[in-house]
Amino acid sequence: MVSRVVIDAISKFTTCDAADALQKLKVPHGGFLSGLTMYSPARQSGPTKIVGPAYTVRYVRKNYENAPKPEGHYIDSIPAGSVVFISSPPRLVNAVYGGLMSTRAQASGAVGTIVDGRVRDLQEHRDLEYPVFAREVGTSAPAEVVRVSEVNSPVRLQSDEQDAVINPGDILIADLNGVVCIPQDLAPRIVELMASQADADEKVAADIKAGKTFTDASKEHRSKVKQP
Repeated sequence: MVSRVVIDAISKFTTCDAADALQKLKVPHGGFLSGLTMYSPARQSGPTKIVGPAYTVRYVRKNYENAPKPEGHYIDSIPAGSVVFISSPPRLVNAVYGGLMSTRAQASGAVGTIVDGRVRDLQEHRDLEYPVFAREVGTSAPAEVVRVSEVNSPVRLQSDEQDAVINPGDILIADLNGVVCIPQDLAPRIVELMASQADADEKVAADIKAGKTFTDASKEHRSKVKQP
């Protein structure tokens, strides 16, 4: 379990900072989860950022009769401080997450929700000012075609571009640039790497504004960036 101190430290940085650090640690694509973008509180606009441990929910199609069937509703068991990650079956027309779910998640203390699939009731999420990231928007409710099968178990990103798994407790960070999954065992290690890289980039930017070339400024400051 990642400590609150580490989560707060990660919160000071962007998804790009996190991805840069994870690439140095040989995490494929720097942990970036392709295709997931901000829909609430605004569409790809503003300073919204969420950071927290993943609370995963996996939907399956209703004809998967042998898949597990958890008791109760996942929305009533969200730990405070979590990022809810909803996994929808691929190529599903129906939405798997709506406004009432955000109402309950927010009341439970969740910091935001990421939907690997379609979300609906967009204005309701925005009225709550509750952060929601998703792959697409839809209108139809999920019950006719899918059901929840697993809660807090590993889920695979529904993407043809990459093979990525989100584990319960992995740290999810999401902002205007997208979503990054930080393996929980690497979370403490990336803080120093992010701080060093961000500091160097600030100095590079300052030197460029003062008249230096990008090449010269990068050579001076980026050569000093901390490595794993």
